[in-house]
Amino acid sequence: MNEAETDKLEASAPMAPEAAECARVFDRIARSRRSIRGFLPDPVPREILERVFATAATAPSNCNTQPWQSHVVSGALRDRLSEIFMTTIAEGRHTLDFPYDASYDGVYRRRQIDVAVLLYRALGVARDDREGRRQAFLRNLEFFGAPHVVFIFMPDWCGIREACDVGMYAQNLMLSLRAHGLASCPQTILGYDADSVRRELGIDASQKLLFGISFGYENPDLPENRIEPARASLAESVSFHA
Repeated sequence: MNEAETDKLEASAPMAPEAAECARVFDRIARSRRSIRGFLPDPVPREILERVFATAATAPSNCNTQPWQSHVVSGALRDRLSEIFMTTIAEGRHTLDFPYDASYDGVYRRRQIDVAVLLYRALGVARDDREGRRQAFLRNLEFFGAPHVVFIFMPDWCGIREACDVGMYAQNLMLSLRAHGLASCPQTILGYDADSVRRELGIDASQKLLFGISFGYENPDLPENRIEPARASLAESVSFHA
Protein backbone atom coordinates (compact mmCIF):
# COMPACT_ATOMS: atom_id res chain seq x y z
CA MET A 1 0.00 0.00 0.00
CA ASN A 2 1.47 3.36 -1.05
CA GLU A 3 0.97 6.79 0.52
CA ALA A 4 -1.97 7.65 -1.77
CA GLU A 5 -3.72 4.42 -0.81
CA THR A 6 -3.12 5.20 2.84
CA ASP A 7 -4.66 8.66 2.45
CA LYS A 8 -7.70 7.10 0.74
CA LEU A 9 -8.07 4.59 3.57
CA GLU A 10 -7.89 7.36 6.18
CA ALA A 11 -10.59 9.30 4.36
CA SER A 12 -12.89 6.29 4.28
CA ALA A 13 -12.31 5.39 7.93
CA PRO A 14 -12.17 8.65 9.91
CA MET A 15 -10.59 8.56 13.36
CA ALA A 16 -10.36 10.90 16.29
CA PRO A 17 -7.71 13.59 15.62
CA GLU A 18 -5.24 12.21 18.18
CA ALA A 19 -5.56 8.66 16.83
CA ALA A 20 -5.24 9.90 13.24
CA GLU A 21 -2.03 11.77 14.07
CA CYS A 22 -0.58 8.70 15.82
CA ALA A 23 -1.46 6.60 12.77
CA ARG A 24 0.24 9.07 10.42
CA VAL A 25 3.40 9.16 12.54
CA PHE A 26 3.52 5.38 12.79
CA ASP A 27 2.95 5.01 9.05
CA ARG A 28 5.89 7.34 8.36
CA ILE A 29 8.16 5.46 10.72
CA ALA A 30 7.21 1.99 9.46
CA ARG A 31 7.30 2.92 5.77
CA SER A 32 10.65 4.70 6.05
CA ARG A 33 12.36 1.74 7.73
CA ARG A 34 14.57 0.01 5.20
CA SER A 35 17.61 -2.22 5.32
CA ILE A 36 20.45 0.30 5.08
CA ARG A 37 23.79 -0.89 3.70
CA GLY A 38 25.99 2.12 4.36
CA PHE A 39 26.42 4.08 7.58
CA LEU A 40 28.26 7.12 8.86
CA PRO A 41 30.99 6.37 11.44
CA ASP A 42 29.48 8.66 14.09
CA PRO A 43 28.61 6.74 17.29
CA VAL A 44 25.13 7.04 18.77
CA PRO A 45 25.04 8.60 22.26
CA ARG A 46 24.51 6.08 25.07
CA GLU A 47 21.38 7.82 26.36
CA ILE A 48 19.70 7.45 22.96
CA LEU A 49 20.66 3.77 22.80
CA GLU A 50 19.14 3.17 26.21
CA ARG A 51 15.86 4.81 25.16
CA VAL A 52 15.77 2.82 21.93
CA PHE A 53 16.30 -0.52 23.63
CA ALA A 54 13.88 0.28 26.46
CA THR A 55 11.15 0.88 23.88
CA ALA A 56 12.08 -2.30 22.01
CA ALA A 57 11.57 -4.31 25.20
CA THR A 58 7.85 -3.46 25.21
CA ALA A 59 7.38 -6.16 22.55
CA PRO A 60 4.88 -8.94 23.34
CA SER A 61 5.99 -12.47 24.18
CA ASN A 62 4.33 -15.76 25.01
CA CYS A 63 3.43 -15.80 28.74
CA ASN A 64 5.58 -12.65 29.10
CA THR A 65 8.75 -14.76 28.97
CA GLN A 66 10.71 -12.04 27.09
CA PRO A 67 13.25 -14.58 25.80
CA TRP A 68 15.48 -12.10 23.93
CA GLN A 69 18.97 -11.14 25.04
CA SER A 70 20.66 -8.26 23.22
CA HIS A 71 24.41 -7.63 23.21
CA VAL A 72 25.36 -4.25 21.73
CA VAL A 73 28.92 -4.06 20.41
CA SER A 74 30.81 -0.87 19.56
CA GLY A 75 34.33 0.49 19.30
CA ALA A 76 37.39 -1.75 19.36
CA LEU A 77 35.37 -4.90 20.08
CA ARG A 78 33.19 -4.21 17.07
CA ASP A 79 36.33 -3.93 14.92
CA ARG A 80 37.76 -7.14 16.35
CA LEU A 81 34.61 -9.12 15.58
CA SER A 82 34.64 -7.81 12.02
CA GLU A 83 38.25 -8.99 11.62
CA ILE A 84 37.36 -12.41 13.04
CA PHE A 85 34.41 -12.78 10.68
CA MET A 86 36.74 -12.04 7.77
CA THR A 87 38.71 -15.17 8.66
CA THR A 88 35.80 -17.42 9.64
CA ILE A 89 32.54 -16.60 7.88
CA ALA A 90 34.25 -15.23 4.76
CA GLU A 91 36.24 -18.45 4.43
CA GLY A 92 33.26 -20.72 4.95
CA ARG A 93 34.08 -21.76 8.53
CA HIS A 94 30.63 -21.52 10.07
CA THR A 95 29.26 -22.29 13.54
CA LEU A 96 25.52 -21.72 13.42
CA ASP A 97 23.25 -22.34 16.39
CA PHE A 98 20.29 -22.69 14.02
CA PRO A 99 20.52 -24.20 10.53
CA TYR A 100 20.02 -21.97 7.53
CA ASP A 101 18.90 -24.25 4.74
CA ALA A 102 16.00 -22.37 3.19
CA SER A 103 15.31 -22.95 -0.51
CA TYR A 104 13.25 -20.20 -2.10
CA ASP A 105 10.89 -21.13 -4.94
CA GLY A 106 8.21 -19.41 -6.97
CA VAL A 107 7.27 -15.90 -5.91
CA TYR A 108 9.71 -16.03 -2.98
CA ARG A 109 12.61 -16.74 -5.30
CA ARG A 110 11.48 -13.97 -7.63
CA ARG A 111 11.43 -11.45 -4.78
CA GLN A 112 14.90 -12.55 -3.71
CA ILE A 113 16.26 -12.09 -7.23
CA ASP A 114 14.52 -8.75 -7.71
CA VAL A 115 16.10 -7.17 -4.64
CA ALA A 116 19.53 -8.60 -5.55
CA VAL A 117 19.26 -7.04 -9.01
CA LEU A 118 18.38 -3.66 -7.48
CA LEU A 119 21.28 -3.84 -5.04
CA TYR A 120 23.96 -4.87 -7.53
CA ARG A 121 22.74 -2.29 -10.02
CA ALA A 122 23.02 0.43 -7.37
CA LEU A 123 26.54 -0.78 -6.54
CA GLY A 124 27.52 -0.88 -10.19
CA VAL A 125 28.37 -4.57 -10.01
CA ALA A 126 27.76 -6.55 -13.20
CA ARG A 127 26.20 -10.01 -13.17
CA ASP A 128 29.47 -11.67 -14.20
CA ASP A 129 31.67 -9.58 -11.86
CA ARG A 130 32.58 -12.27 -9.32
CA GLU A 131 35.09 -10.10 -7.47
CA GLY A 132 32.64 -7.22 -7.26
CA ARG A 133 30.03 -9.54 -5.80
CA ARG A 134 32.54 -10.92 -3.31
CA GLN A 135 33.45 -7.42 -2.16
CA ALA A 136 29.75 -6.59 -1.80
CA PHE A 137 29.31 -9.70 0.36
CA LEU A 138 32.29 -8.79 2.56
CA ARG A 139 30.61 -5.47 3.39
CA ASN A 140 28.18 -7.54 5.46
CA LEU A 141 31.06 -8.62 7.69
CA GLU A 142 32.15 -4.99 8.11
CA PHE A 143 28.64 -4.20 9.36
CA PHE A 144 28.31 -1.87 6.35
CA GLY A 145 30.43 0.64 8.26
CA ALA A 146 27.92 0.94 11.11
CA PRO A 147 29.47 2.00 14.44
CA HIS A 148 27.24 -0.41 16.36
CA VAL A 149 25.94 -3.95 15.97
CA VAL A 150 23.58 -5.84 18.24
CA PHE A 151 23.71 -9.62 18.46
CA ILE A 152 20.37 -11.12 19.47
CA PHE A 153 20.27 -14.37 21.42
CA MET A 154 17.67 -16.56 23.07
CA PRO A 155 18.10 -19.37 25.66
CA ASP A 156 18.71 -22.91 24.44
CA TRP A 157 15.34 -24.13 25.79
CA CYS A 158 13.49 -21.90 23.32
CA GLY A 159 11.67 -23.15 20.25
CA ILE A 160 9.97 -21.65 17.22
CA ARG A 161 7.34 -19.84 19.30
CA GLU A 162 10.01 -18.02 21.29
CA ALA A 163 11.86 -17.28 18.06
CA CYS A 164 8.68 -15.52 16.91
CA ASP A 165 8.78 -13.48 20.13
CA VAL A 166 12.35 -12.47 19.35
CA GLY A 167 11.28 -11.48 15.85
CA MET A 168 8.64 -9.13 17.27
CA TYR A 169 11.26 -7.67 19.59
CA ALA A 170 13.65 -7.13 16.68
CA GLN A 171 10.98 -5.31 14.66
CA ASN A 172 10.18 -3.15 17.68
CA LEU A 173 13.88 -2.38 17.95
CA MET A 174 14.27 -1.35 14.31
CA LEU A 175 11.17 0.85 14.45
CA SER A 176 12.44 2.44 17.66
CA LEU A 177 15.78 3.11 15.96
CA ARG A 178 13.97 4.70 13.02
CA ALA A 179 11.84 6.87 15.33
CA HIS A 180 15.09 8.24 16.79
CA GLY A 181 16.49 9.12 13.36
CA LEU A 182 18.65 6.01 13.10
CA ALA A 183 18.97 3.31 10.46
CA SER A 184 19.49 -0.44 10.69
CA CYS A 185 20.12 -3.60 8.72
CA PRO A 186 19.12 -7.04 10.07
CA GLN A 187 21.70 -9.62 8.98
CA THR A 188 21.28 -13.38 9.14
CA ILE A 189 24.96 -13.77 8.16
CA LEU A 190 26.01 -12.34 11.54
CA GLY A 191 24.75 -15.54 13.15
CA TYR A 192 27.16 -17.69 11.14
CA ASP A 193 29.96 -17.61 13.72
CA ALA A 194 28.11 -17.96 17.01
CA ASP A 195 31.09 -19.49 18.80
CA SER A 196 33.33 -16.48 18.18
CA VAL A 197 30.65 -14.03 19.27
CA ARG A 198 30.07 -15.93 22.49
CA ARG A 199 33.80 -16.19 23.17
CA GLU A 200 34.57 -12.51 22.52
CA LEU A 201 31.58 -11.26 24.52
CA GLY A 202 31.86 -13.78 27.36
CA ILE A 203 28.39 -15.25 26.74
CA ASP A 204 27.40 -18.63 28.17
CA ALA A 205 26.94 -21.54 25.77
CA SER A 206 23.31 -21.83 26.85
CA GLN A 207 22.57 -18.62 24.93
CA LYS A 208 21.99 -19.26 21.22
CA LEU A 209 22.62 -16.63 18.56
CA LEU A 210 19.87 -15.93 16.05
CA PHE A 211 21.16 -12.95 14.03
CA GLY A 212 22.64 -9.48 14.27
CA ILE A 213 21.49 -5.98 13.40
CA SER A 214 23.95 -3.31 12.29
CA PHE A 215 22.80 0.20 13.11
CA GLY A 216 23.73 3.87 13.31
CA TYR A 217 23.25 6.99 11.22
CA GLU A 218 22.55 6.42 7.54
CA ASN A 219 25.00 7.65 4.93
CA PRO A 220 22.56 9.37 2.54
CA ASP A 221 25.13 9.71 -0.25
CA LEU A 222 25.35 6.00 -1.07
CA PRO A 223 23.22 4.77 -4.01
CA GLU A 224 22.60 1.38 -2.33
CA ASN A 225 20.67 3.23 0.38
CA ARG A 226 18.23 4.61 -2.16
CA ILE A 227 16.88 1.33 -3.52
CA GLU A 228 13.23 0.61 -2.75
CA PRO A 229 12.35 -3.10 -2.98
CA ALA A 230 8.81 -3.84 -4.13
CA ARG A 231 6.32 -4.94 -1.51
CA ALA A 232 3.54 -7.45 -2.02
CA SER A 233 0.13 -5.89 -2.42
CA LEU A 234 -2.42 -6.14 0.36
CA ALA A 235 -4.42 -8.63 -1.72
CA GLU A 236 -1.37 -10.87 -2.14
CA SER A 237 -0.60 -11.19 1.55
CA VAL A 238 -3.80 -10.56 3.53
CA SER A 239 -7.19 -12.31 3.43
CA PHE A 240 -10.18 -11.02 5.35
CA HIS A 241 -12.72 -13.58 6.59
CA ALA A 242 -16.12 -13.09 8.15
